[in-house]
Amino acid sequence: MSENILEVKNLSVEFHTPEGITRAVNDISFDIPKGKTVGLVGESGSGKSVTSFSIMKLIPSPPGKIAGGQILFEGQDLVQFSEEKMRKIRGNQISMIFQEPMTSLNPVFKAGDQIAEVLQIHKKMSQKVAMEKTLFLMDQVGIPKPSQKYHAYPHEMSGGQKQRIMIAMAMACEPKLLIADEPTTALDVTIQKQVLELMFDLQQKYNMSMLFITHDLSVIADIADDVAVMYRSNLVEFDTCKKIFSQPRHPYTKGLLACRPNLDKNPCRLLTVEDFIKDGVEIESPKVYDDKIEKNLDSEDTLLEIKNLKTYFPVKGGFWGRVIDNVKAVDDVSIKIKKGETLGLVGESGCGKTTLGRSILRLNPLKSGNILYKGEDITLYSKKEMRELRKKMQIIFQDPYSSLNPRMTIVDILREPMKIHNIGTNKNERVDRCKWLLEKVGLNQQALNRYPHEFSGGQRQRISIARALAIQPEFIICDESVSALDVSVQAQVLNLLLDLQDEFKLTYIFISHDLSVVNFISDNVGVMYSGKIVEYNTARNIYHNPQEEYTKTLLAAIPKGVPKDFLTV
Repeated sequence: MSENILEVKNLSVEFHTPEGITRAVNDISFDIPKGKTVGLVGESGSGKSVTSFSIMKLIPSPPGKIAGGQILFEGQDLVQFSEEKMRKIRGNQISMIFQEPMTSLNPVFKAGDQIAEVLQIHKKMSQKVAMEKTLFLMDQVGIPKPSQKYHAYPHEMSGGQKQRIMIAMAMACEPKLLIADEPTTALDVTIQKQVLELMFDLQQKYNMSMLFITHDLSVIADIADDVAVMYRSNLVEFDTCKKIFSQPRHPYTKGLLACRPNLDKNPCRLLTVEDFIKDGVEIESPKVYDDKIEKNLDSEDTLLEIKNLKTYFPVKGGFWGRVIDNVKAVDDVSIKIKKGETLGLVGESGCGKTTLGRSILRLNPLKSGNILYKGEDITLYSKKEMRELRKKMQIIFQDPYSSLNPRMTIVDILREPMKIHNIGTNKNERVDRCKWLLEKVGLNQQALNRYPHEFSGGQRQRISIARALAIQPEFIICDESVSALDVSVQAQVLNLLLDLQDEFKLTYIFISHDLSVVNFISDNVGVMYSGKIVEYNTARNIYHNPQEEYTKTLLAAIPKGVPKDFLTV
């Protein structure tokens, strides 16, 4: 009997498009040993998810097809299986946790019923027995009050709870192989740590094999035994986790390891994959960046001062829909931001970071407090005065997919704020400024007449940054502006934000749940919890001498990026 639960041999996957044939996976081979975890790493578009969908035989045909190779599961080639035979395998012997739990769970069915359905289909359980087993599974994956949450709909649960429901569903039939496709990408560091620990515990309990897909090598270090690295549809490196981290051979692997912000070092710029490999050619001597020099902000003027700011959202109930309570999203927050400063705001989802950012721009109604911009209280401004002020205050939203109008070309997206704020005297002058803006954010002029869907996530975020710069602001709120990006693209965007800050003397509030990123880009850091800032200090002091227990918990949850069995090789 083979020691491997799965053997992928010379797998190739193609998609037929109007432009021609695209090879998404090119002749890759790797094994998953019984009871072990293999990490599959690479950027968006490298072929990771297509590989996982191929194993499950979920590639849509047309336009896609498995063009060659074998996928041996316990010695049987899944490529040759009929759809009927695959239905008996999926969810039963091979399960999958999809990347986005909100779109993977059916919004019109209760969470518990969706888990029970798997048991009824594959294990032929009665409704009563399936419900009992579901409650047990929900308890196993750490869902609080399973009997209540069984009847909850997906939209009534947090992101972490939805991901736990997905894990319970995947584990329902005690599969031999679990495929986890970016299961922690959108989660806070504390929830991410809990989910990783849960998956590791379940794997040990059921002696299950796992294929864990991610773009973040620091997460892989916490969970994987072996690592496969994909780059442009090819498998460029496959070795033990220990070897990958201590002796990476391929320049792309070296780049992925180098571009993640490190809490122990704080360089003035992050290395990127392009510092190690460009156009497929390895760069012999990658750059080395000096440590960041702390800014002297004492001599700078205060640009923004927030005094006792409160933003409450009413909770209505009863027959008449009266206000019965308030959600204190921002609760008595006071901070000062100096010109040229980057203030990092960190905390878990729901702590009030985004609401604080939107409240500063007067995009949310305030309950009380003062916002002083250059000494003037903008809470007293009329709508017309606020519209004029927004030339100086801009925001880069978290999701570059939904914040760009899909029906507008890039030139229209960039010109629109210029028209509104009367920047530029005519169309040609504005188009010239659009070209200049694209150049500043690292895109070429050919992008002007294309639509948002024609760009990658990183390119779209660059367009969002260009739009924020279009009207010459002084102050920008970056709301989780790199959280959805691959680590290599994230490094490029963070470097870009620092370059733009130096060139245009910008002041930032940088909102994120990723403490490593905040440490790299910020001068001062505010830690938010339940609508309040519970700790405020320089980035160095926050990370090396935290005072609050909550801050210590956040720091302890950051993936260390060191394999669990690491030994110096």
